[in-house]
Amino acid sequence: MKTLKIITLLFLFFAATAVHAQPDSVSKVKAANKWVKSHEWAKDLKIKPDPSINSVEFMKQYESNKALWDKVFAFLGDSKLATMAPGKYPIDGDNAYAMISAGLPKKLGDVKWESHKKYIDLHYVISGKVKIGMAPVAKATVTEAYSESRDATNYNVDGKFLTATPKEFFLFFPQDAHRPDIKVDGADSLKKLVIKIKYKE
Repeated sequence: MKTLKIITLLFLFFAATAVHAQPDSVSKVKAANKWVKSHEWAKDLKIKPDPSINSVEFMKQYESNKALWDKVFAFLGDSKLATMAPGKYPIDGDNAYAMISAGLPKKLGDVKWESHKKYIDLHYVISGKVKIGMAPVAKATVTEAYSESRDATNYNVDGKFLTATPKEFFLFFPQDAHRPDIKVDGADSLKKLVIKIKYKE
């Protein structure tokens, strides 16, 4: 009987803890979603963040280095992106840099799931249309261990696929596996921007 009482008390304690913890995390998400929608992080940027972006992590990273992110969004909003040649462009030393590529979208089988530890990926389609996969790293199985030189781990995972167009940008944090640049029927060319932004623990 005494054991049953102890178990009951423990159950009630943990249940109460869970009830109190949940509103806090829910309020964090609500506050972050409101912050993203306010667009106060980039008032003049016309390109919208895709709803798939982790708003809590986005707000945390932005607030940890506002000056750096302001430079990133200034580059993203540059009206000359459409005419810029493929290549690597500096933004803020090794804290943030941009890479523009042009070519053909890829077949699904030619693109691996990946994530990065040192850098956040910002993906933006300058012209064209592709599918981009995303999935939580926590649910993925590693197929190629982390490579320091590539700053990448590769995976097998079932994820969701979204359409990337010039209307929105995507952010992938270290906890996000992604599979970019996959061909969409009828879209035969692609000009793409990836901005690498140093991740803050």
